[in-house]
Amino acid sequence: MTKVNREIVVSEALDLLDEVGLDTVSTRRLAKRLGVEQPSLYWYFRTKKDLLAAMAEAAMAPHSAARLPTPDDDWRDWFLDNTRSFRRTLLMRRDGARLHAGSAPANDLDRIRRKMDFLISSGVPERDAQMAMLAAGRFTVGSVLEEQADAGSDRPADMPVIDHESAFEAGLTLILDGLVHRTATRNVQ
Repeated sequence: MTKVNREIVVSEALDLLDEVGLDTVSTRRLAKRLGVEQPSLYWYFRTKKDLLAAMAEAAMAPHSAARLPTPDDDWRDWFLDNTRSFRRTLLMRRDGARLHAGSAPANDLDRIRRKMDFLISSGVPERDAQMAMLAAGRFTVGSVLEEQADAGSDRPADMPVIDHESAFEAGLTLILDGLVHRTATRNVQ
């Protein structure tokens, strides 16, 4: 029998996710993988929803560990880098966007506040900073969701191949351009 703790359960669950996909991850399969009885998993997670939330948090660790902005950073460059980091992190896991969608960033609230404070101190109006971060986050999740779904689908021969990275970059540029325009307009008034 494998020595099990909360971290091992989450790590093995993420490996299982990468192997079989989100629809096939189950506590029964996870228990078998760990060599334990299924009810023992409830010692660590009361529900499958709790397990999925812990998996989503662990899957976001690379983005959560990314460098926070400093006062010397250009907010536009930082905004692009931050959103690209989020995308890269979602793409690290099979069904990463689906796993993340709807999860609450409970343990990342301080980092989010610091990012918001940076944008505001850089001259971005607070409401625009909030909406831009929300829009960029949801755009990124949706883009990755489509990209990951596309990777597993059979494409008709006459359907053009989508360059997901280029499409993402184009959409991200539109979001940033809108934010730059709104910021410039509001700061002139």
